[in-house]
Amino acid sequence: MKRRLLLLTAALLAGCASTPPKPSGLPALRLAPALLGDARWALSQRLSVWRLDAPAAPPQRVDVQLQLDASGLLLAGFAFSQRVLLMQWDGKDLQVQRHAMLPAEVDTDRMLRDLCLTFWPADAVRAALPDGWAWVATADGQALQQAGEARVLLRRPGANIVEIVNLAEGYRLLIESLSAEASSS
Repeated sequence: MKRRLLLLTAALLAGCASTPPKPSGLPALRLAPALLGDARWALSQRLSVWRLDAPAAPPQRVDVQLQLDASGLLLAGFAFSQRVLLMQWDGKDLQVQRHAMLPAEVDTDRMLRDLCLTFWPADAVRAALPDGWAWVATADGQALQQAGEARVLLRRPGANIVEIVNLAEGYRLLIESLSAEASSS
């Protein structure tokens, strides 16, 4: 039972089904934390993910602690009061500690990309994108587009809620901040 629950958590963290992810062609983003300026976050979050090809299936959930400022990113993922993932990003090195039962399909580069889209300034995201890609404002958020076609949608439907719909990789991720300490100067 514990193994099954860890596998479900792993699928959530991967932002995809339990099968290996298909290459999406989305650009990798590893933006320097220094680009955040004076912004700081210390967040306790609940992540819920749905597969786009199985919208009626119940979401998979995991709790995350995130600390983010100009000096770096620290993310810890928990399942059943046990840490299953620790990510540290200082702008040069991505260091990852994984629980032994966490499958290889858990893609920390995808997680870092989603974090960059969520927290970094839009101008920093735009500057890091390869030719043919755009990070554009939409009526209800932002979209990562390739040749004018939306590949990832990011919405903020509430003060402490972020929704990412990744059309290229087939998942919807809802990030709810349970308690937050955020500031920006």
